[in-house]
Amino acid sequence: MLALDTSAFRDAMSRLGAAVNIVTTGTRTDPVGFTASAVCSVTDTPPTLLVCLKRDSRARPAFVEGGPLCVNVLSSAQQALSNHFASPNSMEERFTIGHWTTLATGAPVLEEAVATFDCCISQIVEVGTHSVMFGIVEALRINQNVGGLVYFNRAYHHLPHAPE
Repeated sequence: MLALDTSAFRDAMSRLGAAVNIVTTGTRTDPVGFTASAVCSVTDTPPTLLVCLKRDSRARPAFVEGGPLCVNVLSSAQQALSNHFASPNSMEERFTIGHWTTLATGAPVLEEAVATFDCCISQIVEVGTHSVMFGIVEALRINQNVGGLVYFNRAYHHLPHAPE
């Protein structure tokens, strides 16, 4: 079997559009968070999702300790927040933007998020350079009046609000 070129794989994966999210853990007084597009549904019974996090991320130890995991789906107006959480800012600095509260698990929840999935981590599987964290959803919140933010081909794209 031929080895697949890493850069070709990354180029192909950049064409797989994904929602932009801020993933959090900890508490409002000791928050940890990062920007992620590697988030997807696993099953609806029980409601479970997964999040991929680089093993060398400075946020990883807080998640590996177990406990909450909260996925905050960003709106089309929150591109700057995505960049802010992807920057080398301290964890404390990251949470100075936005309005933060909590739901069931106590993890930081972004009030302005398109959707919020407040989870308890059920397991973490190590795969190559990443940790795949599985979260069972304990609570959720939906904001139906905003458009979404996606990342495709290494650029942000804004989705309009789609009335129901």
